[in-house]
Amino acid sequence: MREMTEKFLNEAFAGESMAHMKYQLFADRAEADGLGELARMFRAIAYAERVHAGNHLQALGKLKAAPDNIQTCIDGETYEIEEMYPVFNAAAKLQDEAEAVRSTHYALEAEKIHAEWYKKAKEAADKGEDVKVGTIQICSVCGHTREGDAPDKCPICGASRDKFVAF
Repeated sequence: MREMTEKFLNEAFAGESMAHMKYQLFADRAEADGLGELARMFRAIAYAERVHAGNHLQALGKLKAAPDNIQTCIDGETYEIEEMYPVFNAAAKLQDEAEAVRSTHYALEAEKIHAEWYKKAKEAADKGEDVKVGTIQICSVCGHTREGDAPDKCPICGASRDKFVAF
């Protein structure tokens, strides 16, 4: 693929991905505000944005076999752990931005777990197997990720058990 086209598709993928997530969050807020139809509209359009993002990723040749996709995840999580979030968190501290400090800390702690899980998944995929994982619990406040039962209290943010979502 020519460089300009690749650059534009990467930018389009990023924009569509961001729109998808933003609209999903807007839908959650609309629903909480009692605006069910607006929430449904946000979710429908968010899905369209996801389709666009998927098409762009496919055109870029970045949807590959499971081991390659997992390695992409490992690489991304490692970058977030080793470079991105430590720098973002330090800048937020330097600028006395408490919400940004909290948000980047929460993300960093979750990414550490995600990287380990992806490594486990890659080992299984390299053997031609599916990863074995029990119930996955995600804290809806900070994103803390764990396997098994939800804890009484989140070890990262202190949220109660009822704030965990099971997958």
